[in-house]
Amino acid sequence: MTRPDPPYLRIVAEIRRRIGAGELGAGDQVPSTRQIMQQWGVAMATASKVLTVLRHEGLVRAEPGRGTVVVGGPERPRPDPAGALSTRTPRRRSTGRTESELTQPHVVRAAIEIADTEGLPATTMRRLATELQVATMSLYRHVRGKDHLVVLMADAAFGEAELPDPAPSGWRAQLEYVCRLQWSIYRRHPWLSQVVSLTRPLLAPNAMAHTEWTMRAVSGRGLDLGTVIHVAATTANYVRGTAVNLEREAEAEQDTGITDDEWMRTRSAAVAAMFSAGAFPLLASSANRPDVDLNLDSLFEFGLQRLLDGMAPLFRP
Repeated sequence: MTRPDPPYLRIVAEIRRRIGAGELGAGDQVPSTRQIMQQWGVAMATASKVLTVLRHEGLVRAEPGRGTVVVGGPERPRPDPAGALSTRTPRRRSTGRTESELTQPHVVRAAIEIADTEGLPATTMRRLATELQVATMSLYRHVRGKDHLVVLMADAAFGEAELPDPAPSGWRAQLEYVCRLQWSIYRRHPWLSQVVSLTRPLLAPNAMAHTEWTMRAVSGRGLDLGTVIHVAATTANYVRGTAVNLEREAEAEQDTGITDDEWMRTRSAAVAAMFSAGAFPLLASSANRPDVDLNLDSLFEFGLQRLLDGMAPLFRP
């Protein structure tokens, strides 16, 4: 008796059919890993394998800011008519770099680009090797494994912007500066908030440099060392804690294909009906005020100022 195809091949065949039938055209988003998991009831690994096969076949590509989209143009190869994953070496884009020319910075940068676009779970060693067009085992000459890679990614992210020397004048201006700098880093790399920990800090020099810089901002001002390190940890934790929402926002946008603003507009009628009952007058009035804008950036700034207000008494003579 013929054994049925494994689940990932059946899903690949269905998405391939949609592309062939024109239901998904060039540039259209294909289902994300989470959408595949929800629609077909499969695990994350199976969903990721589906997108990997489609990329190998040249049917889709990862596009920064959008996710995985259908490749357009006459250069797109035809899929295997049997509907199975070919054992032939897939056609790869030319990067102009051989395995012997590959360096650790190349590996880390490629991994960051995948994580920025598809999330940290998608940043596997196999996926990275596919992106770099090298054998998976060749990556282990540059990184010891996924955990080591994540530390290098975090270190590179924190090293993207230099901490100023000399620093701004005054403890508050310095804390504002470093918090806003970290917020901008998390905004560029939403996955980063998931890997930073205060209880198990990353041994990443660039991340540690942020802590050292923050401690210098408040040291020598009459505070004991315990208070100094708590100030540095508290401010860093505030930024990271707010930034956790960035990853969730990015995941929701990738899964649904719509922004938060678009999502709210689709529910405007339901929100209006709920408010019309009169049970939430303050919420209703704020929703109708164009000058009241609640978003992650406004929450970050409001919370930062209140946090520093609370710390101010520490620095009084």
